[in-house]
Amino acid sequence: MIQSFKMALSSISSSKMRSFLTMLGIIIGVTSLVVLVSLVNGAVTSIDESMSAAGNTKLTVTVSNDKGKPLTLDDMAQFGKESEISEIAPAETESVTAKSDKKSGDVSVTGTTPGYFKIQDLKLAAGRSLKKADVDSSSYTAVINHYMAQQLFGTDQVVGRNVIIGGRQFLIAGVLKKSDNNGWNMNTMEAYIPYSTLMRSSEKVKAVNNFVIWADSEADMRAAESKITSLLLERFHNDQKAFRVDNELEFVKMVESTNRTMLLMLGGIAGISLIVGGIGIMNIMLVSVTERTREIGIRKAVGAGYKDIMVQFLVEAVVISLIGCAIGILLSWGIVAVADQVMTEYHFSMSPGVIWISVGFSTTIGIVFGSYPANKAARKKPIEALRFS
Repeated sequence: MIQSFKMALSSISSSKMRSFLTMLGIIIGVTSLVVLVSLVNGAVTSIDESMSAAGNTKLTVTVSNDKGKPLTLDDMAQFGKESEISEIAPAETESVTAKSDKKSGDVSVTGTTPGYFKIQDLKLAAGRSLKKADVDSSSYTAVINHYMAQQLFGTDQVVGRNVIIGGRQFLIAGVLKKSDNNGWNMNTMEAYIPYSTLMRSSEKVKAVNNFVIWADSEADMRAAESKITSLLLERFHNDQKAFRVDNELEFVKMVESTNRTMLLMLGGIAGISLIVGGIGIMNIMLVSVTERTREIGIRKAVGAGYKDIMVQFLVEAVVISLIGCAIGILLSWGIVAVADQVMTEYHFSMSPGVIWISVGFSTTIGIVFGSYPANKAARKKPIEALRFS
């Protein structure tokens, strides 16, 4: 086996360019497999972490037809008294223009109540959150995110300062911490104001059509889902189409299922590239067998058997495939490292699992596509091989 390995390296090094071109299909296939799987895993992991930070025991309720009985903030307070519901908060978002003394920009304004900050795991860097008194008095008070503070004021030390949001002056009561999770809104200006203030200042928002619910556990979430569905069915004359209750846990499971499907698809695409590379190996090995017919005849004449010749050419095919795999893994490492530096909102890394899959698949490709040429070489008759010119 060691001798076969040495002979394989000697044969590969004697025709470097041809060997490299033979490996190219394997290199491209392995690089595609490792890079695509690493990028998808990194992106999905970042999304999962962001969603996990917000918790998986959240319900989102959307009312599409209030049947002439619009929900109010008092209704939210009544729903919140149910034992299955830990926190409840209305949430309606509009896009408006925000201005400081020198700068302006588009801001996503969310009208809500104090419970929203716990539900969405929004933590303060300075100042305070919204209070019940702010909602009761419809005060022009806002909590802004770190990005908005930096964009409009150039600093996050803005508590107590005024900002114009949608043409109205708001007092900045608090600033949120910079997000540690790689979510979707890291580079979006966001402001949170009392829901009552949004209803008073907006032409579109006059009732509660969207709200979120937080439960302490998955079991409580199931109970809360059942309870809020029952309450809304009673209110909207048993019309199930009047509203929708979205379960955060089900969404997480859907994302995970989509991730698995995507990984299988990408793995299949990369697998096709590896198979094409295997065909290239078989092709060049057949050429090599023809070129080395006299060598095969000489080896058989001095005592080499079927197994010896078979192992020699099979090892050569596997070595070509594994060298291509090694080069592909190195290229993948470089590409993933660059992607990790450029796309800072995500974290990309190569998992040992996908590397071992690449090595195993490349070895299999070498064995499968090298078997036919190796068998052809091993079956040559010594006298005919020696006469070949």
